[in-house]
Amino acid sequence: MAGKRLLVHSLFLIALPVIVAWYGFSTFGAIVLVLAALLWRAGITLSVLLFPPQVPDLELETITISHFAEKTRWCMDRLGVAYVERPVAGIFGVLFTGRSVPQLKARTGIVQSVIGNSAEILRYLWGRYSTELGDKADFLAPTEERLQMEKRIDRYGAHLQVWVYYHILNDRSLALDAWGRNDTSVPFWQRALLPLMFPVFRAFLKKAFRLTDEHYRSVVEKIEALLGEVEALLDDGRRSILGGDETDFVDISMASMSSLWLQPEGFAAGRAKAVLIDRGRYPIQMGVDVERWSDQYPLTRTFIERLYREERLSR
Repeated sequence: MAGKRLLVHSLFLIALPVIVAWYGFSTFGAIVLVLAALLWRAGITLSVLLFPPQVPDLELETITISHFAEKTRWCMDRLGVAYVERPVAGIFGVLFTGRSVPQLKARTGIVQSVIGNSAEILRYLWGRYSTELGDKADFLAPTEERLQMEKRIDRYGAHLQVWVYYHILNDRSLALDAWGRNDTSVPFWQRALLPLMFPVFRAFLKKAFRLTDEHYRSVVEKIEALLGEVEALLDDGRRSILGGDETDFVDISMASMSSLWLQPEGFAAGRAKAVLIDRGRYPIQMGVDVERWSDQYPLTRTFIERLYREERLSR
């Protein structure tokens, strides 16, 4: 409720110069309007303090198909903590708020903290639940070895973003479907605006990710380097990338990042069917890449599929 009031207030501030010009307010009248807007904002803050909104303790904002969101979702599901997921369409958050997803909103009393980036969210979850949940949270324990590997896997995930956008941005229908235009959990107004905003989104992403043939070839080399390293690690039969039989957040990170190209059964524990793309719709080169990776890195593919089968589908 408070979020809606703040949205209305923000829209009023945007419209304020137009209102002043349209109705020809004097300088004094404009000052009165500004003061009224300030009092309005103070009233919203006071109302939140006196009557805290009934919202979940944990709220996760995502793009449903995002591999970084999947990493966070998966870890929260594995912990068994109660949270509400709030999907958004495409890259609305980046363009309009300057923040990417996932974002975790954690409420303690009247205070709400917002934590961005999957790695930082996992550190928060470990800090908050390691004592409360005991052994159940051990898979989040941030050892130096795990943290270093997580950084490398997250870079692999960033390279995969370049890879996927290089392929799908020239297919308007494919991109819109992946961004959630058929996902009813995404707010209706965002789904309605997606087709209109697509040219802006495409131009922004092509610039931000430097979607050129040369850059595409460069990120494919880096993707395959990480896949090759993980393949070599798994060659001794281990069930966890860093050794041993117990799944940890590094394994979940690798499986989540790779879901962007592998699209394994069980992605998002079945909650993302509206955004998954049939392989028959892949651009030709995208399909070629996926087949090559599946063939060249069979241990890694099997590892990811096993984790999804044993971890995601069973929860």
